[in-house]
Amino acid sequence: MDLSISGRRALVCASSKGLGLACATSLAREGVAVTMTARGADVLEAAARHLRETTGATITTVVGDITTPEGRALALAACPDPDILITNAGGPKPGDFREWSRDDWIAAVDANMLTPIELIKATVDGMMKRGFGRIVNITSGAVKAPIDVLGLSNGARSGLTGFVAGLARKTVAHNVTINNLLPGPFETERLLTTAAASARGTDKTPEQILAARRAANPAGRFGQPAEFGDACAWLCSAQAGFVTGQNLLMDGGAYPGTF
Repeated sequence: MDLSISGRRALVCASSKGLGLACATSLAREGVAVTMTARGADVLEAAARHLRETTGATITTVVGDITTPEGRALALAACPDPDILITNAGGPKPGDFREWSRDDWIAAVDANMLTPIELIKATVDGMMKRGFGRIVNITSGAVKAPIDVLGLSNGARSGLTGFVAGLARKTVAHNVTINNLLPGPFETERLLTTAAASARGTDKTPEQILAARRAANPAGRFGQPAEFGDACAWLCSAQAGFVTGQNLLMDGGAYPGTF
């Protein structure tokens, strides 16, 4: 399917690796000019170079922390009028809520709720004026099926979900959609971190935790980032203009009771 977004401009946050890179890759293959952001220059430049070579797309890089005002200013200076915005940031640390301070909570809300809202605020009016916009927030399957060791993420991302539910229904008449992509267990560094946290205090290794999760998934495997990226690209397509305010869970059927 031709997604009819060739020539569009996209800002893809935290996209040097993992699910962010997968989204940038799928958009670049569709002929979208992609601005990629990340904190680490070396990894970001390597990823961008690979995309230029394999897709021929125009790729711009911005080194900075998207969860800070300075990082967002740099990203928006490089891509001030995106047609497509993919918000993404590393999830907060796992653990026991008894160990978390107020500063931990504020950092989680800043990164995983307020940062996407600030980016939406900076770009959505321009999208509506131009009559096209696609905003996709990478959140977490934990929004629908909370994970006990991810309380910081559960709380912050659920706040973003509530905000989007209201705004998405005000922008869609202008052909601007806002949706959330909720990854379950995908083969990323985050999965390894979560497994290590789950194994802490037990007699199991992270590898054993992962093997059990893989076997328990109805799909019999973990998701591949490329699958996630292609789903993101479709939500950004011209054909997806009637889809807004939705939470698309990609989990291989792992989370029961969410149909």
